[in-house]
Amino acid sequence: MIDRAQAVEILHQFTKSESLRHHALAVEACVAAYAVKFGADQTEWSVTALLHDFDYEIHPNAPEHPRDGEPILAEKGVPPHIRRAILSHANYSGVPRESKLEKTLFACDELAGFIGAVALVKPSKTLAEVDVKSVRKKMKDKAFARSVSRDDIVNGAAELGVDLDEHIGFCIEALKGRAAELGLG
Repeated sequence: MIDRAQAVEILHQFTKSESLRHHALAVEACVAAYAVKFGADQTEWSVTALLHDFDYEIHPNAPEHPRDGEPILAEKGVPPHIRRAILSHANYSGVPRESKLEKTLFACDELAGFIGAVALVKPSKTLAEVDVKSVRKKMKDKAFARSVSRDDIVNGAAELGVDLDEHIGFCIEALKGRAAELGLG
């Protein structure tokens, strides 16, 4: 098993974009908070979240991402169950989401980015002003953050077995705890 510091090192080796690094940290904040809630291994879940898009800059198109990144992670010593979870976060990968970790990663991926986008249009440009109502309102605006799949957000909560509003609220709170690190403090 690799630790969080090793995952950050891999992320930084392959990901130069500050926004993509922030995305990885945001997804990690949500996934790690769920690890605590579910009594799971927080380090394992953090590593998974940090690495889920590590190869996006070198493989920006489906199906190369995350398929072609998986062998790189294997070489780096990332355990098979974490690599599987990363593969499963892409609907087109053919890897079904079965474990709680896999479902949580998928549920948090698009939502974490979307919440960050909502924060950036607030007057303070911080997470402090973001609430469930403002996220739900922006979800209805198809022109806002148009690359974010609303279906993935809704389906992610359903697959995880949590109410969508509760999921949004949970992730907002997780992100607020790391707002400064995400550039949204």
